[in-house]
Amino acid sequence: MDKLPITRGGFQALEQELARLKSTERPAIIRAIAEAREHGDLSENAEYHAAREKQGFIEGRIKELESILSRSEVIDPAKLSGSVKFGATVDLIDEDTEEERSYQIVGEAEADIERGRLNMRSPLARALIGKDEGDSVEVSTPGGQRSYEIVAIRYE
Repeated sequence: MDKLPITRGGFQALEQELARLKSTERPAIIRAIAEAREHGDLSENAEYHAAREKQGFIEGRIKELESILSRSEVIDPAKLSGSVKFGATVDLIDEDTEEERSYQIVGEAEADIERGRLNMRSPLARALIGKDEGDSVEVSTPGGQRSYEIVAIRYE
């Protein structure tokens, strides 16, 4: 089975989510199911069915997190340097709009584009990997071809 690269912060966030689901969410949904059962006929009990559906979601997420954490390989970006690779925070300038953006290249499990955490398998991340400061990269996006210049590379 392939190891999943993940940053220390991403690993800790997933561990915290798993602990919260097991210690808080799971017991709460079990109580909700028990309360809904007390209302009688389960075939027409919307509270019961909603609680069971939520329980299924929680149990599925617990299994997913356990799987991700067991296959994760924690990589400390602070120990890296040089050209763009996993864990790098890259400052870019869109060569068309002059807009500056900053992204950290992370694994799939911790990717969140809204927070500037770019999945290493995304087209932009693949274009950036192996490049150095001052390099330009061309990326095909749904909106067309984009050009970015790498302004800075940091490993934090």
